[in-house]
Amino acid sequence: MALAALLVAALSGCSGDGRTADPAPTARPRWQPGPGLAWQWQLDGKVDPSADVPVYDIDGFENSAADVARLHRDGRKVICYVNVGAWEDFRPDKDAFPRSVLGEPNGWAGERWLDIRRLSVLRPLMERRFDMCRDKGFDAVEPDLMEGYGNETGFPLTARDQLRYNRMIAGLAHERGLSVGLKNDLPQIPELVGDFDFAVNEECAQYDECDRLTPFVAAGKAVFHVEYTEPAGEFCPQSRRLRLSSMLKKPELGVWRRPC
Repeated sequence: MALAALLVAALSGCSGDGRTADPAPTARPRWQPGPGLAWQWQLDGKVDPSADVPVYDIDGFENSAADVARLHRDGRKVICYVNVGAWEDFRPDKDAFPRSVLGEPNGWAGERWLDIRRLSVLRPLMERRFDMCRDKGFDAVEPDLMEGYGNETGFPLTARDQLRYNRMIAGLAHERGLSVGLKNDLPQIPELVGDFDFAVNEECAQYDECDRLTPFVAAGKAVFHVEYTEPAGEFCPQSRRLRLSSMLKKPELGVWRRPC
């Protein structure tokens, strides 16, 4: 009889003394930003919370859990910027990358392309970076430099290599309850729009490519977009028509912004 009672209690969600058992913990739903959502993108130094927008995209290493919590208290969602396509000699985990995966300089000081074919090497390194984003309380990840296959990296990277790596990156974010954005990589949007929760784009208006981002908008997903040299009066009408989250920024990505 005692065994039967325990089985009944277990099946009914009750503890052995008649109290209702605590429900199993559930993962928080993943944030899904929609088209047209205003944002701030600041990668230069610690975040300045003065922009009155619902979304902030900030450097994951240079900002603390307290910085993220402060933005959350103000009702903002916060995106964690992390470089996944290049090694950076100024990051605290720089020595964890073996020299065999370091390629040519990518044009930014202290950065070299990564051999994204080496998934077994790069996966644990990126897992630790995404763990950092999760542990600091970020809502999402902006993984940068996701189109090495179209550049002179020092490695014979193919479009297939990039698809496989980018899908791995999306999976790492989702496993941690984080949303993830596809950074640039316009040619692969048709294959990747289902794997990513939003897009981040630089200068689609300058190169007359903004229409290529419409699959994200059609899927109800935000496209966070910046221009650096195009006048706002020239690209903003198209941005509004396409429902992009667009603004003019200076290339150093400091506090200054001019939204559409």
